[in-house]
Amino acid sequence: MLIAFYHASAATPHADHGAPMPLTLRHALREPGVPPLRQLPAQVADLLVELNAPPRLAAHLRAVHDVAAQLTAWLTVHYPTLVIDREAVLFGAATHDIGKTVHVEELSGPGSRHEQAGPQLLLDAGIEPSLARFAATHASWRTTAAEIEDLLVSLADKIWKAKRVPDLEQLVVDRLAAASGQEPWQAFLHLDKIAMNADHRLAFQNGYPTVTG
Repeated sequence: MLIAFYHASAATPHADHGAPMPLTLRHALREPGVPPLRQLPAQVADLLVELNAPPRLAAHLRAVHDVAAQLTAWLTVHYPTLVIDREAVLFGAATHDIGKTVHVEELSGPGSRHEQAGPQLLLDAGIEPSLARFAATHASWRTTAAEIEDLLVSLADKIWKAKRVPDLEQLVVDRLAAASGQEPWQAFLHLDKIAMNADHRLAFQNGYPTVTG
């Protein structure tokens, strides 16, 4: 079961308590984008403000969250026998890189320290472990313990910028085949369709700085 933290997801981010929200972070959280990107869950937006998150991180999380929403909506329609926790996937996509509020250098360069920092930040904020895990598992999709929700968060974190990872995509397709009893080649076509807007998502993300303020 998903905790109440996430069920405020449809609301507009409202992190207006305490210190004023930095203007660039406010824009990253609230500007619609072209094409429009879904808002992050309000409580996630509040947490990003509390952590003084870099605006580029907020923009990145919105891009990946939006792709995860597209993926799971399509799966719900075309693979109704596939059992997934859609809200968990959306929460995982919205928070997968939250550890970069601590390791800001990994926004513009390589590094994996955010994968250890992220889950702890979420646990400290009262998020249950089953949801906090995505801040680590988004980078460990090759493990046999990866559930379909983990794979979908990892996939969204690639497709948002049109990065194709055949091994990861095949793992997802294998899960779809097992649930439907048929080879779901149309899944690759849908990934192609989502990837078409990658330039817009990249422009949205890169329009924001990696520093706060």
